Amino acid sequence: MTRSIILKTACELFNTQGYKATSISDITEKAKLTKGALYRHFQDKSSLEKEALRTMCNKMFSDITHAIKASSNSKDKLLCIVEYFSAYNTKAPFKGGCPLMNAAVEADDTNPELKHVVQFIMEQMHQSIVTIIENGIKHKQIKKDTNAQELSSFMISSLEGSVMMMKVMDSHLHLANCVSHLKKEINGVMI
Repeated sequence: MTRSIILKTACELFNTQGYKATSISDITEKAKLTKGALYRHFQDKSSLEKEALRTMCNKMFSDITHAIKASSNSKDKLLCIVEYFSAYNTKAPFKGGCPLMNAAVEADDTNPELKHVVQFIMEQMHQSIVTIIENGIKHKQIKKDTNAQELSSFMISSLEGSVMMMKVMDSHLHLANCVSHLKKEINGVMI
């Protein structure tokens, strides 16, 4: 129970305030716990940061995977991913934006341990989309000359970037434009 309270609080604060800006005191204060209680469950702030990121990304992937499994074809599976990010426009899955993007931006040059976790999660995300595309090619739903690596990179970069632009520009226009364009791209590779 205490561990889940700490993790939930840390996730919210890291994703809204940033990893570096959030102190252990911020987390214990908001969770109404002592530092001793936190350190009984997490070795240090770094281990809490990594676990919080994994927790948020596991939730994100679980939601997307559930929608993908309910889809019967490659087009719908790819559109599930686009629609998940599109929800940031009306009902954001996480307060503060995409946890993977937030951690990636912050960990880029300053937090190599967190960056390693971001890289691992990003590779999983990229490979999952590649697999959907390759399966679509195999089952003759997607054109055989479609470059799965390129399309996956384009989808992730576009979606993550448009969520960032939406947050920075205080406008949903960029996300809406991205979603519209990606839907056209997806339709363009279908047989």
